[in-house]
Amino acid sequence: MEEKIEISILLNLYGNLLTETQKNYMDLYYNQDYSLSEIGDNENITRQAVRTILVKSKRKLYEYEQKLKFMEKENNIKKLIEIIQTSKNDSEKQKLLKKIQENLDY
Repeated sequence: MEEKIEISILLNLYGNLLTETQKNYMDLYYNQDYSLSEIGDNENITRQAVRTILVKSKRKLYEYEQKLKFMEKENNIKKLIEIIQTSKNDSEKQKLLKKIQENLDY
């Protein structure tokens, strides 16, 4: 998965765990395609300061995913649903549904 897309998904899942500033800068950079300079100019800080905030925020998002694994579980569930939709075997569908339930049990 392309990193920008992955970060955007992680931001959607865990963004509320970041500070408002971190969340805002991450959204501007990863979702709205602002450059470091544009963010810096709008916020009256240096490009390097923006970069530092983004790097720390990105690290935090990956730490949250490493611990909570919401994105991984969501991807697993989506794959299982795709298999169920194409499967004609009812017993196989039941096994896959059980796996989905296991992924949903936090």
